[in-house]
Amino acid sequence: MRTTILAAALALVAATAQAQSLEDQWRLEFSGNAEAAGRIVLQVAPSEGEPIRAVANIVQGRDEDQVSADVVAALQASLGNRYGVTTADGEDVLVRKQDGALDFVVTVVENSVPGVRIDVDAE
Repeated sequence: MRTTILAAALALVAATAQAQSLEDQWRLEFSGNAEAAGRIVLQVAPSEGEPIRAVANIVQGRDEDQVSADVVAALQASLGNRYGVTTADGEDVLVRKQDGALDFVVTVVENSVPGVRIDVDAE
């Protein structure tokens, strides 16, 4: 039974990720404060090639601006210079392709930080 439920959940996640369109820029909107420590795992998947994962470890008590700064640092370390990563309005993170990079999809693989919500939108 557990295997069936796990397989169904993984299929749903895969279908959702495939349903997103490829874009040249994404906005991640963070809201809420970290009620406990946890981690945020994001995946940047270009139209061709291997997806890139970034892991941000979040400390309890961080506000949305600080959480977004932690995510920016994790994305910059993982993505290098292929994609530009900046903050906007304090709590938002913008991910843009740089010259020569392919359009891509950003997905939240994991958010184990209680109190923090992430909304991902194409720009």
